[in-house]
Order: sequence, then C-alpha cells, then structure tokens
Amino acid sequence: MSKSNSPLQSADLLIEIFTEELPPKSLRRLGEAFSEGIFTSLKSVGLATSSSKVISFASPRRLAVHVSDVLSQAPDFPVREKLLPTSIAFDTEGKATPPLLKKLGALGYADIDLGTLEKAGEGKGEALYLNVIAKGAVLKQAAQIALEQTLSQLPIAKMMHYQVLQKNGQLADVQFARPAHRIIALHGNEILQLSALGIDAGSQTEGHRFLAPGITTISAANQYESDLESNAKIVPNFNKRRTQIEEALLKAAGSDLVLMPDSLLDEVTALVEWPAIYECHFDEEFLEVPQECLILTMQTNQKYFALTDNQGRLRNRFLIVSNIETDNPDAIISGNERVVRPRLSDARFFFRQDQKRTLASRVADLGRVVYHNQLGNQLDRMKRVQAIAIGIANQLQADEKLAARAAEIAKTDLLTDMVGEFPELQGIMGCYYAIHDDEHKDVAAACSEHYMPRFAGDALPETQTGTILAIADKLETLVGIWGVGHAPTGDKDPYALRRHALGICRLLLEKNLSLSLPELIALARAQFPQKDVQDKAQVQAIYDFIIDRLRAYLRDQAVAGKSFTSAEIDAVLSQNPAYINDLIERLAALREFNDLAESAQLAAANKRISNILKKTTSSIPANCSSNLLEIPAEIALHQALEGVTPALNAAYEKRQFVELLKALVALSAPIDQFFADVMVMDPNIELRDNRLALLQQLHQKMNLVADLGKLA
Repeated sequence: MSKSNSPLQSADLLIEIFTEELPPKSLRRLGEAFSEGIFTSLKSVGLATSSSKVISFASPRRLAVHVSDVLSQAPDFPVREKLLPTSIAFDTEGKATPPLLKKLGALGYADIDLGTLEKAGEGKGEALYLNVIAKGAVLKQAAQIALEQTLSQLPIAKMMHYQVLQKNGQLADVQFARPAHRIIALHGNEILQLSALGIDAGSQTEGHRFLAPGITTISAANQYESDLESNAKIVPNFNKRRTQIEEALLKAAGSDLVLMPDSLLDEVTALVEWPAIYECHFDEEFLEVPQECLILTMQTNQKYFALTDNQGRLRNRFLIVSNIETDNPDAIISGNERVVRPRLSDARFFFRQDQKRTLASRVADLGRVVYHNQLGNQLDRMKRVQAIAIGIANQLQADEKLAARAAEIAKTDLLTDMVGEFPELQGIMGCYYAIHDDEHKDVAAACSEHYMPRFAGDALPETQTGTILAIADKLETLVGIWGVGHAPTGDKDPYALRRHALGICRLLLEKNLSLSLPELIALARAQFPQKDVQDKAQVQAIYDFIIDRLRAYLRDQAVAGKSFTSAEIDAVLSQNPAYINDLIERLAALREFNDLAESAQLAAANKRISNILKKTTSSIPANCSSNLLEIPAEIALHQALEGVTPALNAAYEKRQFVELLKALVALSAPIDQFFADVMVMDPNIELRDNRLALLQQLHQKMNLVADLGKLA
C-alpha cells in the first residue's frame, strides 16, 4: 500500500472524475486524453518522470488516471534568466532602472540583492543575468493546474451546462460533457485538496447502479482498480473491459463466427461497467431478408453481435452485452428478443416494399435528386457516368450494353426505403434488387462493385462490368468536383477526391488494365457541358494529382507483395507514364537492375546526359549522322547503341523489362570512354549538334523503363 510521502518522496497518484453517463462513442478518446493531459502536465514540472507508469481508466460514469512514482514536491533547480542589457538595467549613477525593477518583480524576485546579479558579455553586448535556485513544483498546486487544464482541453463535442450548489449556498455555473458528482484525488493514501467543476476532491466514488449501489471508498491510489472490481462491481480499465467482452463473445459463439467490428466493440465497452454476455434468438422467418440488412439493424440500432456459420450465413441467434450479471437472465433475454423483433420487421417491410418496383422504373426519379448545384441532378450524373463507362468498355473491347445498363440503374437503390433507412447499404441493396429484377448477373454485381474500393485495403470488383463502372464513377466525381472548384487543399478533401484517385490507380494497376490515364480524364471531361469544368478541370492537373496519390500509395505499402524505395518509384513515375498497369513490373525490373555491378555507373551517366540535354537551348537533330562522327570513342558508342537497339526494342514490345535493363550493360564501357575522350559542346556547331543527337538517342533508349538518372 502506498503511504503518505514527505517532500521528494514519491507515491502513486490517482485522480477520478465521477459523472453521469458519458457519451459512449467518444469515451475511449476522452479517457486517453484525460490521462495523457494529467501526466504530461505533471511531467513538465518534474513531478512525474519518463519512468512513471500511466494507466488510463474510462467507464460509462468515470474518467480516471493512475500515475506511479509521483513526487509530492519536485527538486529545486537552477535558473539562469537573461534580464536586460547592462546599459538599460542601470542608469549613469549605477542605480537600478525602473525597467530592471519591473522585470525582477514580474519574475518574483523584487527583493533580490542586486549584487548577486551576473554581468556577462562585452561592450554593447554586455547583459545582466539572474542566477537563482528555484523551488520545485508542489504537487497540490501542480495537480490543480493539471486538472483544470486537462478538463478544459478534453475533446468534448458538445458541453452540458448545469449548476452546482456550493458550500456557501450559492449556485455556480458549470459546463462539462455530463454533470459531475464526485472527484477522487489521492497521493498514496492521502487526499489531495483539489477542486474542479464545483466539487472538492475526496476518496469516495460510487459503485455499479444495480450490482453494488452506494458509496465506495478508495483506500489508496494503487488500490483503485482492485477496490472497484471487488467492492463496486466496476471494471474501470477500458481496454481490460473490452478484452473481457471480446473473449466472452468468442466463447459464447461456440462453433459459429461472431461479427465484432471495432466501432461496435468500443461502443458496447463504453456502455457497460460489469459486462455479462447472453444469447438471444429471433424468428427464422426473418432470414428471408438480405442478411446485411439484419446485421446492420442489430449492430446500429440495438448494439447486438450477429453470428454466422463458417460459410458466412447469418444465424437466427445473436449475442448481447448486458450491464447486469445474474444467474437468471430470462427477463433480460426475452426483453432484448422482444425489442429486436420490430426492428427486423421494419427491415423485412422495407425489403418487400422495395421489390414492388424495379430499379429500372426508378431511373426517371433520379432527376428529382440534386447531385450538386453546379453539376445538376443524379439523372444528369448517371448519363455522364454511362457515357464514360461505354467509352471504357469500348477501349477494353468489353460488353458496352452491360456497362451502359449497369451505369443506368446502379444509383437507383438510393431511392429505395431500405437505403433511405440504412445509407450504408447503398450498392448492396442495389445488387439484391437487380437480381430480383432478373438483370444480368454482371449488371447486378456492378451495382455493388462500382463503389469499390471504398477504403484503403478494400477488395476490388470481381466482374469486368463492375470494374468499368467503378472507374467511370470515380472519374466523373473527380473531374466534376475538381471542375467546380473543390480540388483538395491541405488536409481538406470534403468530397474524398484523394480516395477516388487512389481507387482509380488501384483498379488500373491491380486489374492490369491497358488504359491511358490522360485519355480517361479527357473522356470524363468531355461529358461536362459546364464551362467551369471545361476551364478548371485540366487534364494535366488532374493527372498530376492522381500520380501524386499513386506515388504516396506505392511508398506507404507493399503492392503485389513487394515494396520499393522512393528513388525507384520516382524513377518510374517521373516519366509521366500514360499507362500505369505495368508499374509493378517496371519497379521489379529496376530492383534487379540495381543489383548489377554496372547499375551505378549507368545511372550516373544517365543523370549526366539529362543535365547536358536540359542545358541545351538550340534544337537537337532527330538522328545522329554517322558521317559526322570523328573520334573513336563516339564512333564506338554509336555502334554499340546501334547494335543493342534491336534487343531493347524487342524486349520493350514484349514488356520484358528485366531483359531490357540488362541489355544496357553493353553500353557501360562505351559511355565511359565517350565522356573520357569526347567534348560534347564542341565549338563546331555541326559536330556539337550531332553529338547531342547521339546522346538524345542514347538517353531515350536508356529510359524506356524508367529514368535511370533518379537512381544516381
């Protein structure tokens, strides 16, 4: 047990705020911010150190922090403070000036012996310094400041305003996330005399509302967690409580699989103080409804955990996390089963009602839904996406009719009752309803797949029609929103254009689609009659934006099981490739090229050639004339280039990038000799231009795969 401590002796510190039920969706973040704020403040004044251990607590009705090894008073420490230049600090008679006295007073040293002040520096640079031993911070005062600052800086979306009756009988206005009732502040087993939110700190808190109602006294700071668990039926540690829930759910699920999204686990953990898991059931007749609807309504509305079999089929049993542990949970189980039934009934009603109208019959209704005030309605948008999809299908020699049909009906599920109730089901319900309408299976799949990838690491469409529509949909959004002046700036990207750009990259890259990115942007741009889009949505600017997202994506994670360096990525992307489907092959080839003994020399030579060509202001002939070659080294380089060119071209046509780069090795020695013996910028203009033409041809062949100079 921690004991009370004398100055410079350490003990554990506990601070708890006990409140009404806190917002569950932000409880975890509040707990972490509370503990971090208290610890950081104490550490900054030397009362806690980097060796102190911090434990954060957050339950539905409390935020708390436990910090080990906290001093009651920090050690004294030397302070050296520059005051003023000597010429300003003293007058001509050597007496202290008002500015010096004011400065000393502000620092709390108005009565200091001026003879103890230090003079340092020479001439005009001479200044007066204060050298004192400052008293270390006292825990009581520092903890009061830490508590007030931390409470004022918590990430609380909406404050509650209420009044607290003070000891003097007056009402004080207070604001916090929820009304606070008690504060604990213990250093070892001694109470720290702190106050906040109109409450004086003590050592008492309250137990579970039903399992252990009433007051619980915490004996010492390091007994907090054990006292609450044994006496108050509270598991105060958020992470511990979450782990208990997760393990109990897995155990109760048995051979079935339990669906436990992190957001739901966090929210349920924030709703219970003493978790208990119970199994419930719903009528099997509800399984006729698409299981995504049932799962979503159970998770969103009821905070229940759905179960599936090993094949992913929904079971008609589910698990609940209750705040009451009892040997006879029949009333709890039946109550939850009774509550969920009308929710599932609503889902079934929406599903049946929606099926009374085909998706195709809803197309005209898209005209009543505004997409963007500068870009028209959803019907206008559908026609643009449809034209883009047809153009892409044509380039890929895919079925244009399927692409056109998928584009026509893909957004109509936004008008259904089910998606109106659960927007998260857009696309998913479109697929179900398209199947019900006897649409082609690829069209039905595209209704869902065109949203893919929805987030980083999400799966890609499986069908060609879905892939085409996914590219078309993202292109239309990117070009249109960019064109009306909403290009991303800094960290602002309200229309998720970065995500759309990355989605396009992944689709082209991972699906190995030989489509020109600039041509795709131009195709999308051509569908907008709006002048703003034509003026602002320039192909090059949007292309550069997409390539930047691709560059970041390639740097941040492995693609196709491979990771690459920034230099390798820049070497490929600096070529501004129109087609990006073979980037991984190019990068892999560069990796092998880097392992060659001649790679460094070739990369350096390529960079040198690039610099020479950049500095050239005159036009360079298209071809090098062998008749103008005089020096043996330039003749040898020209012959070597002529000899290797057929192999380079053949390898490039076959996309054999490794073989192409290895063939460049034959040019290594001739290039070295060329730069050793030949002066490129010859006074004879004809010779100079011919040598520049030779270097330009060489540069072109060396950079077929990537800009090798970027590797230098």
